[in-house]
Amino acid sequence: MGFFKRIGDIFRSNVNDALDKAEDPEKMIKLMVVDMKESINQSTAALAKAMAHTKQMEKKMNFHKSQSEAWQQKAMAALQAGNEGLAKKALAKKTTEDQNYEQYKGMYEQADATTTKLKGQLEKLRAKYDEAKAKESMLIARSKNAEAQADIAKNIGGLNDNAFANFDKFEQKIMEKEAEAEAYTDMSGEEIALEDEFAELETDTAVDAELAKLKEMMNQ
Repeated sequence: MGFFKRIGDIFRSNVNDALDKAEDPEKMIKLMVVDMKESINQSTAALAKAMAHTKQMEKKMNFHKSQSEAWQQKAMAALQAGNEGLAKKALAKKTTEDQNYEQYKGMYEQADATTTKLKGQLEKLRAKYDEAKAKESMLIARSKNAEAQADIAKNIGGLNDNAFANFDKFEQKIMEKEAEAEAYTDMSGEEIALEDEFAELETDTAVDAELAKLKEMMNQ
């Protein structure tokens, strides 16, 4: 009983230390499952020793019982042979064997009760381990999901009103630059058109002058 209590104390201590340190939940879950498996291995070894002790007590109990029956048979044989003194000696041996039998019977019954209790405790521990093992992957998945949600929340929280205000400010500056570039483009186009008109005007003037010269020559 004390062995299982020590195992439970060690396991609870490991769990509490892990939780207090607030380490990676995934690692802690795996560590707790490993600890439970180790506890099962130690408990199984302890149960095996208890069962061996029980078997040993049972064998000794049965041995002294058979010895008692054997000495009784010898006492009966001595009486039948008319040797009462020898029969008494045989009965004395039988009495000793009866006492040994009762002692080992008590130890056997106590060992058998302890073994039965250990078996029940080990079965419960194995059931808990199987349950923890089944939940291990689910708990790890939930931990990863919670971690992902926390990361998303942190990222969203980082995008506060100031961040969006700065974003809008830069967008406004870009729009102003685009408008300025468009204005320069329009102004440049107007200047080119004006130059083209003056060039066309100069060309027309030159042509008119040549036409006038030509007419003058023809009139002469």
